[in-house]
Amino acid sequence: MKDELLSLLPGVEPTRRQFVVTTLAAGFALAVQPVSAETITTDTKGLTAGEVKIAVKDGEIPAYRAMPATGGPFPVILVVQEIFGVHEHIKDLCRRLAKSGYLAVAPELYSRQGDVSKLKDIQEILSKVVNKVPDEQVLSDLDAAVAWAKKSGKGETSKLGITGFCWGGRIVWLYSAHNKDVKAGVAWYGRLVGQPDKLHPKHPIDLVASLHAPVLGLYGGADMGIPVSTVEKMTKALKENNKVGEIIVYPDTPHGFNADYRPSYRKDKAEDGWKRMLAWFKKYGVA
Repeated sequence: MKDELLSLLPGVEPTRRQFVVTTLAAGFALAVQPVSAETITTDTKGLTAGEVKIAVKDGEIPAYRAMPATGGPFPVILVVQEIFGVHEHIKDLCRRLAKSGYLAVAPELYSRQGDVSKLKDIQEILSKVVNKVPDEQVLSDLDAAVAWAKKSGKGETSKLGITGFCWGGRIVWLYSAHNKDVKAGVAWYGRLVGQPDKLHPKHPIDLVASLHAPVLGLYGGADMGIPVSTVEKMTKALKENNKVGEIIVYPDTPHGFNADYRPSYRKDKAEDGWKRMLAWFKKYGVA
């Protein structure tokens, strides 16, 4: 009863029993439906795949993990969600990585703030949930996912990589500066600059000097939300700080070009980016 009463007070953080999201959403988020006819569905043949629970500082969060059904331990890839949470597309990306021999795990990083899968409007998703998620919480939950992978006995966390898309693309840069054990990161169209605030004190451009791992950035030249000028600024910062990194800009390509379930999908760019990602992980020891 005490927890329930506290939850009614303004400014009180959720407790162990007050996580808003305790299981993963089924299918695709309402905001992205109807899904495109080009939507890719990767089967689970030869895989172990499904929902797991990850212990975090204040309770547990749900996550999707996929890995080969036999063998191991496997190199670990953290998969960081788009703004739509861990819905079917993110789960499918985990299965694709598992088909390449990885243990891929995607924790639901909005678990305390809200369930975006039932919201139809992107601005509502941002204002009600996404903008309220602290970077510190996200980085801590990703640390917990790494610890879970190691404890499972199936994850070789000395071979740790991270990839993320849209909202998660920004997190790739942040986590690569946060965790010295990351071997390589691949950021798909994540924002690079921004105004700092209490929950988001630094952005990727502010953390270049702190990067522990080589990061590959995959961006669209026609992304209306991420100006090419900011991408060029990041490229310059990597060079000035003597950091190993590469940013690919696909001309005339929109944001979300890997999202095969949306109209923004560009098959040729998505396939090229996926090949570059796998090669990047292999080159820097995540294989």
